[in-house]
Amino acid sequence: MVLSDVAGPWVGSNGFRLMPADPLAESPATMTVTMAAGGHLTSVAYSWRHPDDGPQDGLLVIAAAGEDGSLMAVWGDSWHQKPAPMSLPGGPGAGGTFEFEGDYGGGWGWRIVFDTADTETLRMRMDNVIPADQATPEMPAGPYPVMVMDVRRT
Repeated sequence: MVLSDVAGPWVGSNGFRLMPADPLAESPATMTVTMAAGGHLTSVAYSWRHPDDGPQDGLLVIAAAGEDGSLMAVWGDSWHQKPAPMSLPGGPGAGGTFEFEGDYGGGWGWRIVFDTADTETLRMRMDNVIPADQATPEMPAGPYPVMVMDVRRT
């Protein structure tokens, strides 16, 4: 059961930025991790506030994709990913992380990483991944954090 150790309600803060050189704009955030379908699915619902566009929310549904430990997430967000959800294959990463990554066009990518090393705190980081052929000195190739949500158990 993916993220079962962190099931329940969480509250904290979210940092958001659009471009790599922008500072993270902090706002309150919530997250609820729920096991569903007899423990075969994990639902991660979250809320945050965009500095100009106001309240936003998102949902990830995570499931096992194979017996090799691979996972699949379906993700939608009222600001980042709408109206159609994005499929993000993934799996366990190093040090208590779970990582999901997908392309959204022209070599650009999106990565979502959950850090679950400490069961009393939870971090969800969303990275925009700049393709090498689109890189500039101000926007180097590779991932940069767009959202960093740090929450604690309520």
